[in-house]
Amino acid sequence: MREHLLQHIRALGDDSLPAYVYDLRDLREHAAAIRAALPERVQCFYAAKANSDPALLVVLRDHLDGFEVASGGELQHVRATCPGTPIAFGGPGKTPAELGLALHTGVDRLHIESEQELHLLSGLLGERTVDVLFRVNLPIALGPVALAMGGRPSPFGLDPVNIDRCLTHIAADRRIRLRGIHVHLASGLDATAHLDLTEQVLTWVSNWADEKGVKVAEVNLGGGMGVDYAHPDRRFDWGTCGSGLQRIMARYPGLTVRIEPGRSVTVYCGWYVTEVLDVKRSHGHAFAVLLGGTHHLRTPATKQHNQPFEIVPSDGWDRPWARPQVRNELVTLVGQLCTPKDVLAGDVHVERLRVGDRIAFALAGAYAWNISHHDFLMHPAPHFHHLDQGPSTPGPTRRRP
Repeated sequence: MREHLLQHIRALGDDSLPAYVYDLRDLREHAAAIRAALPERVQCFYAAKANSDPALLVVLRDHLDGFEVASGGELQHVRATCPGTPIAFGGPGKTPAELGLALHTGVDRLHIESEQELHLLSGLLGERTVDVLFRVNLPIALGPVALAMGGRPSPFGLDPVNIDRCLTHIAADRRIRLRGIHVHLASGLDATAHLDLTEQVLTWVSNWADEKGVKVAEVNLGGGMGVDYAHPDRRFDWGTCGSGLQRIMARYPGLTVRIEPGRSVTVYCGWYVTEVLDVKRSHGHAFAVLLGGTHHLRTPATKQHNQPFEIVPSDGWDRPWARPQVRNELVTLVGQLCTPKDVLAGDVHVERLRVGDRIAFALAGAYAWNISHHDFLMHPAPHFHHLDQGPSTPGPTRRRP
């Protein structure tokens, strides 16, 4: 934890907790390093679903090539926050209203997931034209991955056997321009696995394009860059990824590759800060009950892991009873919800943890607040702080969903 971040956490008043603290300087440096590592013909679009906080989007707008959205709501939010920035609209089950909104606002790309979606699009175009990518569920064996989105039966994308009918449809409707193929098959990949998958995808697309006589100008590889929650100091190796992409793409002159990372871009800049309300024992097991819980930070419950954290000691204690604490033992960190699943970290060793100490959960900058069940038990929403903020970036706020 950087010193300016630690000082900010220590200075937070009790009435400012729980809080999300976003280190915008860390995000700015990280995004710049990602862009610098990637070859010129690789475009990097941020997947806004990971965290659509406006202050984060403003930072990323200046370092990456655009944003990927997966709903009409995300589209409107990103367009309002970062007007004029290129946007790709993906995701299954797009409604006619969402497709109409995409056409009206002028998205950079539409990712077509099905024949039904293609027919709906044709009915909405009028005199307009649109660039699309076919999202295809390629027949590629993935092996063990953190989350499989394709390569097996899946609701995402076109089955390859249905692509011919889509090509026939586009041939009859010149308003729709096929730019290429979109593929997002898996998440949780390291750089080596990502490059191996890239080789397989580009080989398949090249062979398919030659067979069908189709010109492919662009391949979107999706995201899936892994984050190691057990080792928060280990980051996805963008240097290896970039040099590998450079080597692979040398075989495909004129091809543009786009990636859409989300979690691996913003996760490191975010911290969820709270305090210990109680320390108790039950059947020989120690529990620390924290202000807030998984209704604010759902990630550990979703991924079934222990969220990494740091203890920020607080030495003030003015109660007439002994301060509850645990020393040099295992403890489970839980929230305030009336469910045994409200666990942020289970059976973790601490040297000392006391009521009133603060806990700063790391890797809370993606798929955290934005996927949490905010209104369960109707606890107050957390506050939000943006460190190293520019003049147009919002300051501390309390967010409602």
